[in-house]
Amino acid sequence: MPSAPAPGGGWGTGRQQLSAPRPGVIPLRPLGVGEILDGAVSIMRAHWRTVLGISLIVSIVAQGLITAATGLWFNDARGNGTDVLDGRDLTIGQAMRAIGNALGDSGITLLLGVLGTILTTALLTVVAARAVLGRSVTTREAWAGARPYLLQLCGLILLIPTIAVAIIAAGMTPGLLLAAAGVPSEGAALASLGGLAGAGVAAWLWVRFSLAPPALMLEKQGIIHSLRRSSKLVRGAWGRVFGIQLLALVLVLIVGAIVELPTSLVATMIGEDNAMNWLSGESVSVGWIFLVVVGVGGVISSTITFPISAGVTALLYMDQRIRREALDIELARAAGTQGGHSAEGRGRDQTYLGSRSGN
Repeated sequence: MPSAPAPGGGWGTGRQQLSAPRPGVIPLRPLGVGEILDGAVSIMRAHWRTVLGISLIVSIVAQGLITAATGLWFNDARGNGTDVLDGRDLTIGQAMRAIGNALGDSGITLLLGVLGTILTTALLTVVAARAVLGRSVTTREAWAGARPYLLQLCGLILLIPTIAVAIIAAGMTPGLLLAAAGVPSEGAALASLGGLAGAGVAAWLWVRFSLAPPALMLEKQGIIHSLRRSSKLVRGAWGRVFGIQLLALVLVLIVGAIVELPTSLVATMIGEDNAMNWLSGESVSVGWIFLVVVGVGGVISSTITFPISAGVTALLYMDQRIRREALDIELARAAGTQGGHSAEGRGRDQTYLGSRSGN
């Protein structure tokens, strides 16, 4: 009998348990990278009505906010930032406002996209848990399962980015204080280094907490418990979780670019010179028709890519519990099959998805 894999390590499963039961979209054993990615796509393909329905609603809300923010705020912010940076006599306050305006567009857009991804991950985790057992779930059932935890989910959605932003801000603070004290060049350099260091720490914590949404939805515990569970499951496997999440991100970016390209071309043709000038930063505003067409492309892209990212995160959560807590045994029993891979940590926590688990 082959030995159990390390609790969190390894990119694949080697030749272990090739005959493991497979009642749903994944075999009930530690998963390889390809199986996680394939499983995420299989969830979307097998339950496309539920998955795409949830993803479409979240995408419309997120992209609508992005379009509105771009049209109402960032048009003016671009113009103000460009005017300030063109001046030769810059004060520290003007420079910081210009930097803030320059980062605001991409930062808020990225934040809304991240919030949409976290929300979709949490909602689709219910679908993924049923898909692993080979069972279907409707949009109404997924919503009914998620609704009691929406308040906690909102807190988690806001807390994770807030932690990341706070760490980056803390890293930049010494440099900003030095610049305010009258040493602008050295202060700017220190702020940049501090920001990079803070971004590195924030990225490390982001991966550490990346499994919190599925932990919250399936273990039905509070925000702090979910963060602790994610940290526990990722401990010792940070590189693997990061690598798989990064691979999924690259896949999502490629798919998104392919989907958004046609609508971006149409929007550019509609906007003509004004759109090109806005994209290059030479113009301070652009028409709403251009923004709406781009937004439609964003909705289509997000509707397709959100489930991929959500599926990968949900399956990573299950895979880490299989590796550490022999979750596959409980899944096999719940699915009515025999067997299941016995992993290290079997006696510590063999709870089925959705039940309470210790810290």
